[in-house]
Amino acid sequence: MAECESLVKRQKMASVLDQLKELTVVVADTGDFNAIDAYKPQDATTNPSLILAAAQMPTYKKLLDDAIEYGKSHGGCEEEQMSNVIDKLYINFGVEILKKVPGRVSTEVDARLSFNKDAMVSKAQSLIQMYKDAGINKDRILIKLASTWEGIQAGKILEEQCGIHCNMTLLFSFAQAVACAEAGVTLISPFVGRILDWHVANTDQKSFKPCEDPGVLSVTKIYNYYKKFEYKTIVMGASFRNAGEIKALAGCDYLTISPKLLEELSKDNEQLIPALNAKKAEALDIKKVEMNEQKFRWSHNEDQMAVEKLSDGIRKFSADAVKLENMLKERLFDAKNGC
Repeated sequence: MAECESLVKRQKMASVLDQLKELTVVVADTGDFNAIDAYKPQDATTNPSLILAAAQMPTYKKLLDDAIEYGKSHGGCEEEQMSNVIDKLYINFGVEILKKVPGRVSTEVDARLSFNKDAMVSKAQSLIQMYKDAGINKDRILIKLASTWEGIQAGKILEEQCGIHCNMTLLFSFAQAVACAEAGVTLISPFVGRILDWHVANTDQKSFKPCEDPGVLSVTKIYNYYKKFEYKTIVMGASFRNAGEIKALAGCDYLTISPKLLEELSKDNEQLIPALNAKKAEALDIKKVEMNEQKFRWSHNEDQMAVEKLSDGIRKFSADAVKLENMLKERLFDAKNGC
């Protein structure tokens, strides 16, 4: 009888994904908006690598064609036309994703601008205007910026002066997290899996329990600090390598999860135990950190993992942006034309 009751209880247990949604805002981490329907996330995030992958799918040819026509119709030199094509392609994907989610989509500013504050502000404003032209209110958009010092200051300007919400990405150090909170940005995306990758590659320990995962510990520290000092900035764990990392961060404000891991969580029926809790964080004995540019640069520089992963992330997103441009260039130009 006891075994039967236990079986019935397991059968009635909601999936880990459904349980997670009761604790955390679930975000789909994909440019493939057709993969979103099955998991009903609140929001969605994209980046150059995800858009590059999706853009190569025949399903999305119409979006590419539309972006190319946009680039042609707006004239300018080759560089200007390519910039218009890429921006329009990002907007096209964002608009389609917003038909699938009730919340917001994150659209990334070109990683090659990561050390140019003014250029990031200008590009963000341009993207928001393009969304507006497509009938999308800026409140449904998060502009993604690399969490360099310049990127964080661009986020501060966009939030305070333009009312544009920002998602600070490629975040690996506590210094980055503190600077983002003090800048008043809407959301940060600490990269759990990439932190784990670095420790596996650069230390003697090659496997970690979820509760000891260095990426999980980093996000937990940031979350507790934000809640302790009542920062409004949302903490969204990102870049997961396995479902264990996600479960170990249940209760985090947001978690952005790939379709593969969303599917795995949807088929898992174990009981999910909340890991992060704002009330408990408020009771912790944590010292407040004041951050300025000098302290930021020194503290971030002291974290070897964060320095290496930030620069590596910028390079990889930049490389994928170039691949995307090259993929579209032949379709846009019959011959090269300079400015």
